[in-house]
Amino acid sequence: MPLFSRLLSVFLLVLCLAPSNGMAQVGINTATPLSTLDLNGNLSLKAIGITTAFVGGPAGNATPINDGVYLSLTPTPGNVEFIVPNASTVPGRIYILRNISNTVTAQLYSFGGLFFAKDSNTATAAPLNMPGNATMKTLILISDGANWTYIF
Repeated sequence: MPLFSRLLSVFLLVLCLAPSNGMAQVGINTATPLSTLDLNGNLSLKAIGITTAFVGGPAGNATPINDGVYLSLTPTPGNVEFIVPNASTVPGRIYILRNISNTVTAQLYSFGGLFFAKDSNTATAAPLNMPGNATMKTLILISDGANWTYIF
């Protein structure tokens, strides 16, 4: 079982057994946790599409992104669209997306929730364009439970 799955299992078990006062803290490799989950060590996350990347969908039929953390996106001419879940259904979810094409721009949509740049209170119109050879080739997306914040 991968480390992340084990950590998640331990966290969920402890969460179920924790007192209902909401003050429980879990430490992994630390005797005095200072946060709800305090990890002293390395963390591995599920990576999807490193060797076989997600291939984009054609206009109006975007390839859904709903699994993994680090995802390689491969847009091809005519197949450039990708879509993340509704932000309200995956609060706290984080994606690291990389356009691994050097020439084709990937287009990113959402099933729900707007896109906001890290330091902006104005939504960015969809699609988010991820060029193959410029800024925003790699994006970090974070769901706040209503919208998506992106960092590049």
